[in-house]
Amino acid sequence: MTSPQQHQRPDLLDTDAVLERVAARLADKFAGTFNTETVQRYVFESYVALYRTASVRHHLTALAENFAADRLIALAQARGELAKPVPEVLFLCVANTGRSQMAAALLAHRAAGRVHVRSAGSLPGHDVEPPAVEAMREVGIDIAEAYPKPLTDDVLRAADVIITMGCGDACPVLPGKRYLDWPIADPAGATLSAVRAIRDDIDARVQLLITELTTEGTTR
Repeated sequence: MTSPQQHQRPDLLDTDAVLERVAARLADKFAGTFNTETVQRYVFESYVALYRTASVRHHLTALAENFAADRLIALAQARGELAKPVPEVLFLCVANTGRSQMAAALLAHRAAGRVHVRSAGSLPGHDVEPPAVEAMREVGIDIAEAYPKPLTDDVLRAADVIITMGCGDACPVLPGKRYLDWPIADPAGATLSAVRAIRDDIDARVQLLITELTTEGTTR
């Protein structure tokens, strides 16, 4: 698969070549689940989706590979072609640069494999907020390499629990999904002290959620 711009700029030719190699790797990984064309489409779509909002683009093909792979796993889960050994939780906010990134990292850290977590934004921003990175580093969790991701249908459909955090009507609602709304303050533009309070609020909610999701007999 090639992009419409491939005959215009050498750097786009280089990017296309890298993405073709990414698609080949993922096609091998998902052989028997998805055909090559589907994998290629997901790789190129994921790259374009991240390119639209990324402020730094020199690592974008690597991020696109990670994003496409996670979306393909989610698609296979949503179709029932891949088992979900633990509950799938999706955190949604507007920009995916603060609250939802902190919540996803805290849940992944606290659950230690008992829950799988994703995050996304209805209108993803450019980078994770620096005060959020610093506040998380203070509790031993590094989100410096995290990046905002757009909400996609595959990830939405794979989730067992969808937790919204200030995205309002911009967060789509699917029948049969369990939704929770956490009224968490927005850390955008906040002081580090304020972000610490937001982090601690999220952490308390996360620990209650883990207890609920991992209690024997909990309905997923």
